[in-house]
Amino acid sequence: MRLFFVKDFLDLVFPRNCLLCGTSLHDHEKNLCVICKGTLPVTSYHLRPIDNDLCEKVKGLSTVGMVMAYLKFTKGGRSQKLLHQLKYRNKPQLAQELGYLYGKTLSDHGFEKNWDVIVPVPLHPLKQSRRGYNQSEQFGIGLSKELSVKLENELIRGKFTETQTQKSRLERMNNMDGVFQISPHNSITDKSILLVDDVMTTGATLCACANVLLASGAKNVDLVTIAAGG
Repeated sequence: MRLFFVKDFLDLVFPRNCLLCGTSLHDHEKNLCVICKGTLPVTSYHLRPIDNDLCEKVKGLSTVGMVMAYLKFTKGGRSQKLLHQLKYRNKPQLAQELGYLYGKTLSDHGFEKNWDVIVPVPLHPLKQSRRGYNQSEQFGIGLSKELSVKLENELIRGKFTETQTQKSRLERMNNMDGVFQISPHNSITDKSILLVDDVMTTGATLCACANVLLASGAKNVDLVTIAAGG
């Protein structure tokens, strides 16, 4: 009885609201209400993982295998609002939930035995210190739990890069040159890697990471992001 009282008091002082619509969450809801969760702009890339527009984006940049994203990114849309929560509103648990949700979709479609290890795209240590966490790693944690695949931080970001927003595809790729290195304690030799990030635009960052992993002995690398758009 006392536990229920404490919970009711905490809910009153620190109300739990949906991160998209702001309505009060029920006990079984974590970060998103049932309605918002059911209306997320979910993609179907997992149905054509080697033949879709994301694969076309990375063609010629890296010899990756499957390329998928959980949500369709649209400016001002729900996916952008979620990414804003992850980057600027200190919501690592939201990234984990999105990873869990997409992991369930992938598991339901037979992907659970495809990978030996999940590797997140790293943040620069300074940026991660400011934010407090790496949203790509948190997304990977959710995927890891649902797919029963271990997550390892096998990549190091050794160079702080300026924003990519206004750069062309070629400029973005050149901006990524030498940014990522393999961890000295890596164990990816002959492993199938699922490389994860928060968002994919041109694919330059993901391909730069994938190339480092492949050059370091990975058997193959597939790409998954929270969101992707044009």
